[in-house]
This record gives sequence, structure tokens and C-alpha cells, in this order.
Amino acid sequence: MKQEIIQIVVYFELLYQYIRERFSRIFFLIKIKGMKIEIWSDIACPFCYMGKRKFDKALAQFEGKADVEIEWKSFLLNPELVSNQSVSIFQYLAEIKGFPEEQARQMMAQITESGNAIGLDYHFDKVVLANTMKVHQLLHEAGIQGFQHEMEERLFEAHFVEGKNIDDVNMLVELASEVGLNTTALDVKILSGQYTTEIEADIQLAQQFGVRGVPFFVFDRKYAVSGAQEVDTFLATLNKAVGAH
Repeated sequence: MKQEIIQIVVYFELLYQYIRERFSRIFFLIKIKGMKIEIWSDIACPFCYMGKRKFDKALAQFEGKADVEIEWKSFLLNPELVSNQSVSIFQYLAEIKGFPEEQARQMMAQITESGNAIGLDYHFDKVVLANTMKVHQLLHEAGIQGFQHEMEERLFEAHFVEGKNIDDVNMLVELASEVGLNTTALDVKILSGQYTTEIEADIQLAQQFGVRGVPFFVFDRKYAVSGAQEVDTFLATLNKAVGAH
């Protein structure tokens, strides 16, 4: 009788190992089902553009990427900023940081070089100094329509590569149309501040999480990555979040 029990136990152990190996991918996908990643960002932040690109590269390598939900959260680096097309980004940085304009140019040159290494093409000489409140209104609408991630990318490109004025509601509607949003009454939604409550809630939640700068990535409310970290860091955190399910 004892021998028979041992044989049954061994049989089920072998069966379990076979099923686990044969259907490991299915188990993996079930395990990560519902993973949510929240990203605090501001379109005026060059490091956020860099962080998004690195995160996207990591996500592309992640086996369960199709089952990951991404939600972009609002963060305003300078909510009181008055848009001014006559002031360069170099002049603005020199003024708020209190160092020479040439130093600001050197900083932007370093960011440009880092961006080039991951496929980004910054043109800081074209950047229009712009308040981003309208942008965040648009991004919340894009989230409702299911185009938030694509809209985020298009806005970064418009701001840092093409030098478009992202405080111009007509420009925002045009960019939204390019991405595929239904733009009916979109200008009214942006100008009326339809999503101001949601934006304020994002900012309040960031404060609760202790966010002091962006980009800031939260994985399933369990793990966080601050800044434009390397691709390997994002990929490792994705895999760690899977293990925590």
C-alpha cells in the first residue's frame, strides 16, 4: 500500500512538471493579467520624453506586454508659467536656475546627446515656452478615448522636435486628430477645464506617494521607478511586478 501511494505521488509530481513546462506561457499571462502602470509626467519635461522611450523599449521586450494597462498621470512642473514664444528655453532655464545662459545650452546639449543614443531628436532651439495645463486636459480626454499613450508620444514630439506651441488649443486639436481622437467639441473641453478635478487628483496622489520629480512610474502600486532609468531597470521592475501578483 505504501509503495502504491509513493507511485501515485511521483506520478502527480511528474504530471505537474509536465503541465507547468508545457503551458508555462499561459500561466505567465494569467499571472500578469490586470497589471497596471501609472506614470506621472509633464510634456515640458525632456527627461519624461526620455523615460517614456526607455520604458517603451523595455515593454517591447516584456512577454506579457499585451496585458499591461498604462495610465498617464498629470504633473505640472510649473503651473504658474505664462506661455511666451519670445523667450527661449535657454533664457528661461538661466532665469529660474540662476546660472548663465551658456550653461543652460550646455545642459541641453548633454540631454540631446543622451536622447540621440535612444532614438530621440531634441531640438531645444525650437522649443516654445508653454504652460501645459491645456495639454493635461487633452491627455485626460485621450485616456477616455483610448489614445493616451499615443497622444503622449505625439505631444512630446510636437514640443521637443517640431517646436509647436502646445498651449495653443487649435494646435492641440490638430495633434489629437492626427492620433485618431474624436475632436468634436474638444476645444471646448480643453478651454473649459473639463478635467481640472482629475488633474488636481493626479497631483494630490503624487504628493501622497512622495513624488518630487518626473517621470515617476508606479507598478501595480507595489514598485516604483523614479526618473529616466535604463531599459534594463524598467524590464527588471516589470518582471518583479509579475512575481508579486
